[in-house]
Amino acid sequence: MTTRRELANAVRALAMDAVEAARSGHPGMPMGMADLAEVLWNDFLKFNPANPKWSNRDRFVLSNGHGSMLQYALLHLTGFDLPMDQLKRFRQLHSKTAGHPEASETPGVETTTGPLGQGLANAVGFALAEKVLAAHFNRPGHDVVDHHTWVFLGDGCLMEGISHEVASLAGTWGLGKLVAIYDDNGISIDGEVHGWFTDDTPARFEAYGWNVIRGVDGHDAAAIAKALSAATGQHDKPTLICAKTIIGFGAPHKQGKEESHGAPLGKDEIAAAREQLGWKYAPFEIPADIYAGWDHRKAGIEAEQAWNDAFAKYAAAHPELAAEFSRRMSGELPADWAAKSQAFIDKLQADGPEVASRKASQMSIEAFAPLLPELIGGSADLAGSNLTKWKGSLDAATGDSAGGKGNYVYYGVREFGMAAIANGLALHGGFIPYDATFLVFSDYARNAVRMSALIPAHAIHVYTHDSIGLGEDGPTHQPVEHLASLRYIPNNQLWRPCDAVESAASWKAAIERKGHPACLVFSRQNLKHQQRSAQQVADIMRGGYVLSDPLDTKFRAILIATGSEVEMAMEAARALAQQGVAVRVVSMPCTEVFDAQPLEYREGVLPSWCRARVAVEAATADFWCKYVGLDGEVVGMTTFGASAPAPQLFEHFGFTVGHVVDAVKRTLR
Repeated sequence: MTTRRELANAVRALAMDAVEAARSGHPGMPMGMADLAEVLWNDFLKFNPANPKWSNRDRFVLSNGHGSMLQYALLHLTGFDLPMDQLKRFRQLHSKTAGHPEASETPGVETTTGPLGQGLANAVGFALAEKVLAAHFNRPGHDVVDHHTWVFLGDGCLMEGISHEVASLAGTWGLGKLVAIYDDNGISIDGEVHGWFTDDTPARFEAYGWNVIRGVDGHDAAAIAKALSAATGQHDKPTLICAKTIIGFGAPHKQGKEESHGAPLGKDEIAAAREQLGWKYAPFEIPADIYAGWDHRKAGIEAEQAWNDAFAKYAAAHPELAAEFSRRMSGELPADWAAKSQAFIDKLQADGPEVASRKASQMSIEAFAPLLPELIGGSADLAGSNLTKWKGSLDAATGDSAGGKGNYVYYGVREFGMAAIANGLALHGGFIPYDATFLVFSDYARNAVRMSALIPAHAIHVYTHDSIGLGEDGPTHQPVEHLASLRYIPNNQLWRPCDAVESAASWKAAIERKGHPACLVFSRQNLKHQQRSAQQVADIMRGGYVLSDPLDTKFRAILIATGSEVEMAMEAARALAQQGVAVRVVSMPCTEVFDAQPLEYREGVLPSWCRARVAVEAATADFWCKYVGLDGEVVGMTTFGASAPAPQLFEHFGFTVGHVVDAVKRTLR
């Protein structure tokens, strides 16, 4: 009969062989956590290899993602669509076995982990999603949402600051179905961690409000099973299992040392490890009895079928809830969404409110949230400034999730953790999350925003106080380079609307961008309403459009602007018209969407024959050079801001109608 250790050794062998073949990778963690993984995946984890997206599966997150061969070995052995050929091509171009797990590439991978600590944060988002979704849909006798989130993590994850942010929240929220398994091996790249990591980790997590299981032998299957069983019996607190392991377990000369952490073991050490482990098989060879011991396909199908049967009974008892659950988990928007959202935008155009775009954002949330029960918001202790709450907002994270109606998360001052948790909420399914802070604090969250785009995850990141218009708080709080920084993230869309209509359109675009993120950037100060035709309103969704053209003559120059500077561009165009200079004004709320339009459309908005162009934005100037060319100018920022009332700052830094007029004239010489 195949033993547990033999099953775990299959993981160790695959990790050694794949890293050796790639001449790159991290064999130590997979070898050290193989026993933990074997017990979890064979005895506790609920999943179906034939349907990696089954909604009630347990979520498994490898936060210490450098040990990716652990997860790839587990996916292959248990029956996911990850053939041995992919393991042999570990870390190679176009393989499904990247250096760190990627959700978009590998079936069975729940989230893209890489930067340490973010996997733990995503896992907190998964567990929060499970809790809130259960409150929304479960009914007595019908627990259609009932699964755990399991996360493997290491010393590096716990050293990263984000782990403090999200572990604190998980304890506060009482996420009883979150179980973190800490690979306490005492080794990182630089060697033994006691020289730079002496935290009392168990006490730290107990202080957060976690259930902590200390001193588990990570190589004793019985002790592991006991700890996992105790964790699943804890319903009111998340659990941290502190498992003592030996990194590189089985490699006689390198186990327990940093040499096994992030480099191939080498052929001699692998041969010695095979002998010590009693693994008699060739590289990438797995015997039939080992495969049989791991195969989860039949059990997975049976588990999902049991849930399908339970869901059928739920649907019979609660047909409307069942239909709504299915819609939300599929990611489809309500049937009336398109018409009602557009009707709101058209009404704003007719009414013409002159408000700060952050207020227009709140108006949009008020209009859209009742249409979208999946919309779940939150702010990093700035709800009153970001204006992210609406009249139907109810605390989603505490108690019983507001009796099943919870839809708002209080994150406290934790921007990085907030954005990464939002990624987990989005990836779980059933929710479209939005989070919020000041634009300048996107620096704190930026790596999680980058991961939103890379995973990708349908998270909406809301930023207010978008320029030197912030005023008296001064340069520390005035974003200058942040718009460009966020625009440069591939697959991200940044919207900076100029009035209430564009603000609502940006929300609509972000909500409809299924499976991908967006950043919505709003002003503190009031913005003037712009007149538009029905076609111009429609063209907002194309990212850039002609807002104003001369009536009776051909334009000679083009002004391009975003946000609060569009009004300035319009005033400059009128002033130039009085001087006999005809100017087109282009509003470009989202450069990424505009750049993706057909060439014919882009040429129609920014015709190549017109080289007299001026871009106006109260942010880093250099970004706009690609739109104005060598003959154009940019009215933008080249320094940090200053502390003064906003009107004085705009004048001081050259954001005046006169300055824009002069810039246009210079391009015409």
